[in-house]
Amino acid sequence: MSFHAVFSSLGGNPALARSAATTILPPIMSEPNKNKNLALVTGGTGLLGSHFAEQLHRQGFPIRALCRIGSDTAFLKSLGAEIVNGDVTDRESLRRACEGVDTVYHAAARVGDWGPWPEFVQISIHGTQNLLDAAADAGVRRFVHTSSISTYGHPNEAGLVLDETAPPGVKLHKWSYYSRAKVEADKLVWKMHESGRLPVTIIRPSWLYGPRDRATLPRLITRIRQGKVKLIGGGGNRLNVVHAGNVAEGAIMAAHSDKAVGQAYNICHDGILTQRQYFNMVAEAIGEPPIKKTVPYGVAYGAAFVMECFGHFFRTKNPPLVTRYAVWLIGRLCFFECDKIKKELGWSPTVSYEDGVPAAVAEHLGTSTDKPDQQAAPSSPEPAEATA
Repeated sequence: MSFHAVFSSLGGNPALARSAATTILPPIMSEPNKNKNLALVTGGTGLLGSHFAEQLHRQGFPIRALCRIGSDTAFLKSLGAEIVNGDVTDRESLRRACEGVDTVYHAAARVGDWGPWPEFVQISIHGTQNLLDAAADAGVRRFVHTSSISTYGHPNEAGLVLDETAPPGVKLHKWSYYSRAKVEADKLVWKMHESGRLPVTIIRPSWLYGPRDRATLPRLITRIRQGKVKLIGGGGNRLNVVHAGNVAEGAIMAAHSDKAVGQAYNICHDGILTQRQYFNMVAEAIGEPPIKKTVPYGVAYGAAFVMECFGHFFRTKNPPLVTRYAVWLIGRLCFFECDKIKKELGWSPTVSYEDGVPAAVAEHLGTSTDKPDQQAAPSSPEPAEATA
């Protein structure tokens, strides 16, 4: 995730990264037959989707990207990607996009923790079904669906560690439309797999960061400079933060493993990182002092609920200053683990926090700004958590 409104209160324009100069990448694999292994990426102008494309390119796979007309495709074109105009609500464009495709990497979704439920239904739920149908009809070998660890719900018990055996949708917030839509989309993916029409794999990222983050990192940098960032709780809770490039590596690994057929994998952290450590790594990278201000979790959560109630009662278009999802994402005491993909597929994060966070900040500071493709994941959740 990664996602659009984790820092809905944080000002500053989102930045569109046009350079991958600071990205830390693994060695390039031997190039496969160019007539095979065509990969379709949806949400390719978003954070995770762009890293899917980047990693596929470095590993020698030919790439096709489904992009809405008017979205900035400069980075994708720099990778040699074939661009198909359309979106997940346009069945005909999906039919064209899936022709001759070996593997689909589905990252497009309605991201953010605010907005009308029908939009989440149309894009994240119906859009996923549309793409599943198109992929099955085209005889796609594998469908890799980007879900989110937020599909497990919003538990927050101290010491609780959750893996892929955890049930979905536990303690979901009433208006947590992003997470609810992801839960429903997952059901559609499993149903398609059980029908025998399409082999699938689900990946569940967490709060994403990395080059081309146009949402949370730019806002966080702006707010740290303004002295307005506070640690939720004591700041010692462990965060589920993951580099988008590491997630992309895991997804590609899963797409080409027979063991991964019909499996779900959390790809949700790169090691040990607390809330305080993460914020202070960003602060150090921009030359600001460490974050010392704190706010109790209960106070932040209660205030977010009041603001959400106000926003829904008056049907405000803009998100509230902060939401319960954002408070939970940053201050939660539970943790999500990703041992399964490590044990079954041999995945391990290539980019560490120590290298990745300063590099992502430096990449952002050297880029211009532009509008994001609102359908690209979160995202995530995204949520930039895609998800989280």
